[in-house]
Amino acid sequence: MFPTFFSTISLVAVVGSNLLSVNNLPAQAIIATHEMPLNDRYANTFVNEVFDDNILLTLAYLRGIIPASGTVTLDSIKKPFSYTFILKPQETFAFHDSVLPVYAKSIVKTTNAHFSSEEGFKSDGYLIGDGVCHLASLFYWAAKDAGLAAFAPTNHNFAHIPDIPKEYGVAIYDSPDTPSASANQNLYITNNTKEAVGFTITYDGVSVKIEVVRLDQ
Repeated sequence: MFPTFFSTISLVAVVGSNLLSVNNLPAQAIIATHEMPLNDRYANTFVNEVFDDNILLTLAYLRGIIPASGTVTLDSIKKPFSYTFILKPQETFAFHDSVLPVYAKSIVKTTNAHFSSEEGFKSDGYLIGDGVCHLASLFYWAAKDAGLAAFAPTNHNFAHIPDIPKEYGVAIYDSPDTPSASANQNLYITNNTKEAVGFTITYDGVSVKIEVVRLDQ
């Protein structure tokens, strides 16, 4: 983030009105997998905890488990989980909903988060929502490795992201006051293949892992 910004499977996934089953996939169906531990996001223990909590909160919004009141407990988001969402051919996942016009019609999924204090995101004393760039970078790395059409307009080359190669660093920012800047600090992943693909996100209490899975129709 920029200094002045926020910064064998048996599942059923729902994307929009599409209900697709992801059951007992063979190992060769996994076309990319990457993971990162949450205990080494930052050298300072307090700041690392902020990163950790913001990453898991983003994943809670992605999974749709935030109650209507917006109130969420840290215990509820820190439990291990596995979650899958599906992209059919030519469908797009964007990290947040301030998007470039070229993607507006193809987006079927976002994290549903805006990385603000009103949504429960924490500050390290300098930034609100710090750590979400790390999660976006993990998505980008997995998508690129899977051969999908992934586009990150703004690289995170102003700061190191542990466990993520520099070329996959993604800068994330979202504010209703600056839609153009927000759209250009987003991540766009389009399924440019002929089969549906699934993104399975797993948290085991230590690390977040993303697997991209081919779903033959």
